[in-house]
Amino acid sequence: MPTTQIAIGTPTPPFVRSPSNLRDHPALVLNADFRPLSYFPLSLWAWQDSVKAVFLERVDIIAEYEQEVRSPSFAMRLPSVIALREYVKPALYPAFTRFNLFLRDEFECQYCGSKGEMTFDHVVPRSKGGKTTWTNVVAACSSCNLRKGNMTVAKSGLRLAHKPFRPTAMQLQNIGRKFPPNYLHESWMDYLYWDAELDE
Repeated sequence: MPTTQIAIGTPTPPFVRSPSNLRDHPALVLNADFRPLSYFPLSLWAWQDSVKAVFLERVDIIAEYEQEVRSPSFAMRLPSVIALREYVKPALYPAFTRFNLFLRDEFECQYCGSKGEMTFDHVVPRSKGGKTTWTNVVAACSSCNLRKGNMTVAKSGLRLAHKPFRPTAMQLQNIGRKFPPNYLHESWMDYLYWDAELDE
């Protein structure tokens, strides 16, 4: 397959955020141990950021696209997989955020199991002393949240699918593997699913 050469002008350094057809070539970012920094959202950098990191010698190129960027003084293929040169130690526990809460609960209402637009519910209502913590907040659909209102789970007639818990960063990573993005470049596949069976 012929290499596509795209001139990007003469500035130094040549990290121009154009042309637009190169915006679709993100690089999968791996830690120094060759594991993705995150699975959901998948750790991806725009091609401009990955090229800049290469020039700053912060990453090594593991795989490349066919597309090439050029200036009068250099040419290089766009990185499709890069690895950090210095290992970034992941936190043991993730931050308590709305997104991480929904990810822990796999974007499902913990009362009825429905998926879609979610809000969150205090299992023990705040008016009854409930706190906004990992162990007292769950993802819930608007219907179940409204039904439960200011009641306890028992009085509302609802039932929790799972007891809320504080996840580790590794647990969230493993859950994130269940939600691959719509597009996965073939060069990424060897670094995404560590528990997949190998072909004979």
